Amino acid sequence: MSEKKWYVLRTAGTKEKKVADYLTKEVERNASLQAMVDQILVPVKKEIVTKNGKRKEVDRLLFPGYVLIHAELSADLQYIIRGHIIPGLAGFLSEKAPDGSADRIPVPLRDEEAMRILGQQDENAVSAAETEVNFTLGESVKITDGPFSGFSGTVEEILQDRSKLKVVVVIFGRKTLLELSFTQVTKE
Repeated sequence: MSEKKWYVLRTAGTKEKKVADYLTKEVERNASLQAMVDQILVPVKKEIVTKNGKRKEVDRLLFPGYVLIHAELSADLQYIIRGHIIPGLAGFLSEKAPDGSADRIPVPLRDEEAMRILGQQDENAVSAAETEVNFTLGESVKITDGPFSGFSGTVEEILQDRSKLKVVVVIFGRKTLLELSFTQVTKE
């Protein structure tokens, strides 16, 4: 019996989660596979995106088009993955067989690569989601919330760690510096 290793599965674009769900259900249905497969993982990074003044937490794929599986490679598992039973799954990340035949053999991840990816996932689960800043210095923005709603201004400073912007607004002919959250403004 061989030991369990991390393998990379290639998927069609945007099908990573569906492939992982389908494969998980297939493993749950088949008792012999349950002992061989430990984990199926779609590596993601949590981010907070501000669009149209609304903050939303989203999962960004770290490796689009790939799913990781921690398993003991068996003929049954290879058949399920290579047999095109799972929609959107293209197969293992593989290389030519060393004997020179036309066969391709799945290549496991090196232990240090697997630990780095798993470490990113664990860190991501513990830390708060990062905020994606889609504003730039000097950009015109419109205030959508608060006492200055309806005013337009220019981004003077971005305080990413606090999810705020410093915006210069002209009020009664005078430039005024306002500190606003990302959710209070939209791009013009």
